[in-house]
Amino acid sequence: MQDKIKILFVGDVVGQLGRAMFQKHIPLLKRQYKLDSVIVNGENSHSSGRGITPKIVKFFRQNGADAITTGNHIWARKEIYSYLAEHNDVLRPANFPSTCPGVGVTTFKVNDIVIGVINLQGRIFMKEFVEDPFKTAESILTYLKSKTNIILVDMHAEATSEKIGIAYYLDGKVSAVVGTHTHVQTADERILPHGTAFISDLGFCGAYNSMIGMRKETVLQTFLTQMPSKFEVDINPPGILCAVLIEINLKTGKTTDIERIQIIDDEISVESIDSE
Repeated sequence: MQDKIKILFVGDVVGQLGRAMFQKHIPLLKRQYKLDSVIVNGENSHSSGRGITPKIVKFFRQNGADAITTGNHIWARKEIYSYLAEHNDVLRPANFPSTCPGVGVTTFKVNDIVIGVINLQGRIFMKEFVEDPFKTAESILTYLKSKTNIILVDMHAEATSEKIGIAYYLDGKVSAVVGTHTHVQTADERILPHGTAFISDLGFCGAYNSMIGMRKETVLQTFLTQMPSKFEVDINPPGILCAVLIEINLKTGKTTDIERIQIIDDEISVESIDSE
């Protein structure tokens, strides 16, 4: 009888190269670690580096993702609006206004095991006006706990203090809290005192020699001149894939192990990836 579940949570996928890394390495990781489930943040997966479309959702699902979280760039592609209204495998932050299409929490089954996922967005240094993520999480858990004790939270936020704060607030109430948005993988993966796994930021999937997925030349020009420039997604190898592997006890819902994963691939190519 299965007594634990292994879930891979993949950091923000950026553009074509990020999708290429996902397509190539997720099947390999599934076999290597005997994964039960994969969750990915896809809000930057469009070739422009902003947003996601139904076609890209299909790509993620066909390549092993059970659920897709997002963040502040979820509204960048209007094609996703109707999809969000009709499906629950792609989340927008739960603390966005209730009038927004979509949901911020979902459940799905793997081997008859119900897994819950919550998507939240921070408020510190973020432009969007959103509700209190702490109160939102508490409200969601009121009913989600009756469905499953395997619950993972994507806290899409700029400030590490806010990510750590939500993790301690939910320690013992959820299986894991992972940070996204800043695209730089942190080395602070750990299990908190009451059994909740935490990492400040998962990192990203995209061009390794970029600046968080964007071509460094244009970003540097803006830093040097303070003049606006068009940021472009870098599609040049090597690529990088960042994630964490979380092992959860099915009986308690608490994490027993968390492992940080980082893959760098010099041979990755975007030739087989749609330029959408």
